[in-house]
Parts: sequence; C-alpha cells; structure tokens
Amino acid sequence: MADNSTVLTQIDTKKRILDAAERLFARNGFQGTSMRAITGEAKANLAAVNYHFGTKEALLEAVFERRLVPLNKTRTDRLEAVRDSARSEARRPSARDVLRAFIEPTIAFAVSKEGAGDFPTLIGRAIIDPDDAVRKIFLRHVGPVFHLLIDALREALPELSAHALFWRVHFTIGAMGHTCHIRTMAETMQTTGKPHGLPDGVAAACDAEAMTEMLMNFVSAGMEA
Repeated sequence: MADNSTVLTQIDTKKRILDAAERLFARNGFQGTSMRAITGEAKANLAAVNYHFGTKEALLEAVFERRLVPLNKTRTDRLEAVRDSARSEARRPSARDVLRAFIEPTIAFAVSKEGAGDFPTLIGRAIIDPDDAVRKIFLRHVGPVFHLLIDALREALPELSAHALFWRVHFTIGAMGHTCHIRTMAETMQTTGKPHGLPDGVAAACDAEAMTEMLMNFVSAGMEA
C-alpha cells in the first residue's frame, strides 16, 4: 500500500500534467502539442503521463473533464430546479430563469481561478478545431446540458419554432462565450497595465454579478422577441 507522501506526490504530478496540457493545448492546439512538450512543461517524465492517462487523447479528455464536469453539474442542477419549480406550480418556466440557470454558473466559472486561465481559450479552439477527436470530446461533455437547456426553453417558449429556438440559443451561447472572453482579456489588461483602447466611460471590467445582469437583459430580450 502506498504511503501518504507517495499518494500526495502522485496527485501533485497529475495536477502538473493536467495544468501543462491545458496550457499547451490552449496555446498550440491538440495536434500542435507533443507529449514531450507537455512533460517538459510539467517537469514530469513520459512514464508518469502514461501511468496517469495512457494516451494523449485520454489526457485531453481529462483536461476537459476536470473543468466541465463540476460546471455542468451546477448548470444541470439549476436547470432541473427551474423546471421542477414550474411543474410544481402548474406553470411554464420563465425563459429568463432558464437562461439564468445556465448563464450565471458559466460567468461565475469564467471569473474564477479555474476559468480565468487558459481553459476558455481551449474551449474556443475546441469549437473550431478541425480535429474531430477534439470536437467529439468537447461535445460529449457539453451535449447533455445543451439539450437540457433547449428542452427547458421549449417549455418556456412553446410558441417559438424549433428552428428559431435553436438559433436563438446559439446566439445566446455566442454572446455568453464572447462575454467570458472579454472579461478574461480585461482582467489581463488590468494586471499587465497594457492599454485597452476602450472608449471614454467604458470600464475595462466589471464584477461577475453586473456582467451577468447585462448579459441576461440582452439575451432574454432576444430569446423572447
């Protein structure tokens, strides 16, 4: 049986490998990142990567899983709570409540220590990456919560066609993703002191709650139009 120091060392090594892989996959892409580069960044050997993950694809899966599983659980729990509350009161769920259940945890994640690093960049790459392996892993993790969002909004807005609802949800996710990206850029600008070129009267960043409310007002109006 391994002693506590061995277990802690293995946990630390695994975290360093995940951190390094996340950073390099985000900056260089999946195909552009070698296992040698990951082991060098993580200060670990290839045997450690093989022991903890086995393959490069399994390592990518673990990178997504580490961030998305807890986020998706929060979003799923909140979406189901909105639907359950509406059903218990024999009414349709509010579209705004449904959107908030999905958006609020996402913005909170984006401004957290876990979400404010390289992971949002990796998400952006996953969406446009020509490598099917990357897209499939990402979609496998986000697919169930995305379909739950669609179903909840279908209950909230039964008058919308499936076509209109689908595209409005995608517009919403696009606005949310861009908001998270701008928030991350603003934080970096404030830290580095680089000029951001914003117009007078526009703050480089605002807190997560204020940002969520502005985004909610915008996408709710669009969803219900």
